[in-house]
Amino acid sequence: MSSNPAHTPAEIPPLHGTALLLGTLSLSLATFMNVLDSSIANVSIPAISGDLGVSPGQGTWVITSFGIANAIAVPLTGWLTQRFGAVRLFIMSVLLFVLASWLCGLAHSLEMLVFFRVLQGLVAGPMIPLSQTLLLSSYPRAKAGTALALWGMTTLVAPVAGPLLGGWITDSMSWPWIFYINVPVGLFAAALTWSTYRHRETPIRKLPIDTVGLSLLVIWVGALQLMLDKGKELDWFASGTIVGLGLVALVAFAVFVVWELTEKHPVVDLRLFKGRNFSYGAFTLSVAYALFFGNVVLLPLWLQQWMGYTATNAGLALAPVGLLAILITPLIGKKVTVWDPRRIATIAFIGFAIVLWMRAQFTVQTDLMHILIPTLMQGAAMAMFFIPLTTLTLTGIPPERIPSAAGLSNFARITAGAMGTSIATTLWDSRAALHHAHITESLIQGQGIFGITMASLQASGLTQEQALLQINRMVDQQAYTRAADDIFLASAFIFIGLIGFIWMTKRPAPHPVAPGSMDAGGAH
Repeated sequence: MSSNPAHTPAEIPPLHGTALLLGTLSLSLATFMNVLDSSIANVSIPAISGDLGVSPGQGTWVITSFGIANAIAVPLTGWLTQRFGAVRLFIMSVLLFVLASWLCGLAHSLEMLVFFRVLQGLVAGPMIPLSQTLLLSSYPRAKAGTALALWGMTTLVAPVAGPLLGGWITDSMSWPWIFYINVPVGLFAAALTWSTYRHRETPIRKLPIDTVGLSLLVIWVGALQLMLDKGKELDWFASGTIVGLGLVALVAFAVFVVWELTEKHPVVDLRLFKGRNFSYGAFTLSVAYALFFGNVVLLPLWLQQWMGYTATNAGLALAPVGLLAILITPLIGKKVTVWDPRRIATIAFIGFAIVLWMRAQFTVQTDLMHILIPTLMQGAAMAMFFIPLTTLTLTGIPPERIPSAAGLSNFARITAGAMGTSIATTLWDSRAALHHAHITESLIQGQGIFGITMASLQASGLTQEQALLQINRMVDQQAYTRAADDIFLASAFIFIGLIGFIWMTKRPAPHPVAPGSMDAGGAH
C-alpha cells in the first residue's frame, strides 16, 4: 500500500488557487510532450532516414513502432493504476518517457531507434488517460467541462507546434534534438506533478492480470505491424518471412478473441462490441483515423522528397491544421449533447473528403499557398471528428465500463493509425512504380520531349549519364506526385463511404456527457 494516505476519487477535494494553476500546468506540459512526440517526427523522417542510411519508407517505422507500442499499453492503464496508484503511475510514466526519449536521441542505427521508440510508446500509454483523470479530480464537478476544454486545447496545440518545432530543430540542429527536448520538459513536469499531487494518491489494490491475453495481444499486433512494415521490402507473400508473420498474426488473433471472450478479467473487454454504438463507432473512428494519420505522414514525405521543401518549410505547410481546430473544438465540446453528433461527424467526414479531393489535384507545380488552404480547412474537420465520434462510441455504456470502453476504443484507433501509415507509404511506392512505368512507356530514345530534354541538359554541360539521371529524377517526381494524388483521392472516397456507418449508430439522448466520454484523445 501507499505510504501516503490514499483517497477514493469522491473523497479528493478540488484544488484551489496556486495549487490548481500548478497542477493544470504540470499535467498539460506532460500531455503536450506526449502528443508532440507523435507529430514532431513526421517532418524529420527524411533526415533520420538519410542519417541512418535507410529508405524513407523504413524511416516511417519510427512513427509506426511508437504508435503500436502505445496502443498495446493503453488497455493496461486501468490495471496499472490500481496496482501503483494514479499519481505514482503518472510520474513513473513521465520519467520513463524522458529516459526513452534520451535513448532515442542517442540511437545510431534504425534498429536501436525503433527499439527505443517501442519503449517510449509503451511507457507513454498511461500518460494521456491519467492526465485527464488527475485534471478532473483537481476541478469542482461543475467545472469538469472547463477542465476538459483546457486538456483538449493542449492536445490540439501540440499537432500545430510539432511539425514547426520538428522542422526547425531538424534544420537548425539535428534530428536527435527532437527527442532530447523532452528531457527538461518531462523532468520539470514530473517534479511539478509530484509537488502538487503527492498527497492525492488513489487507492492501491492487487488485481489479477490477464497475462495470456496480454501476450497474445502483443504477438498478433506485433506480427501484423511487422508484416505491413517489412512486406514491401521482402516482396510480400513471395517471402517465407511475410507468410510466417501473417500466419502468426492470424492464429494469435483467433486464439486472442476466444481467450478474451472467456476470461474473467480480460485485458481487453471484447464483449463491448456487442453494443451497436460501440461496434459501429469504434470501427468508424479507427478507419477514419487510419486514413487521417496515413495522409498526415504522407504529405511531409512528398513535400521533402519530391518538392524540394526543407523540414522547416514542410512544418510550416502542416502547422495551420490546428488553427481552426483550436477555435472550433470548445464550441463542439459544448454543443455535442445539444446537436446530433451524427450530423457533426458527417460534416467532418465531408470536410475531410473535400480536403483530400483538393490535395488529389496537386501537381509538381503546386505552390505553398495551394498546399496551405486544404491544410487550414482540415483543422475544422478535425474539431468535428473526435469528440462527436467518441461520444457516439461511448453512448449507452454503463459508467463502470466507460474506462474499459475508452481504453479499447483508443487501442483500436491508435493501432489503426500505425497500420494506416504503413499501408499509405507502401501503396505510395507501389503506385509510383506503376506511374513511372506508364510515363516512361511513351519516351523514345532521341525523339520527342525525351530527345529535346536530353539535348537541352547536355547543352547545359551535363554528361549523357548525368542527363539521364536528371530525367529519371523528373519522371520519379511526376510518378510520386501522381501516386500521392491517387491515395488522397481514394481516401476521400472512403471518408464518404464511412458516413453510412456513422448513421448505423443511435443518437444519444440530449443530456450532459459523462466526463470520460469527452475524451478528445483522438488528437493524439
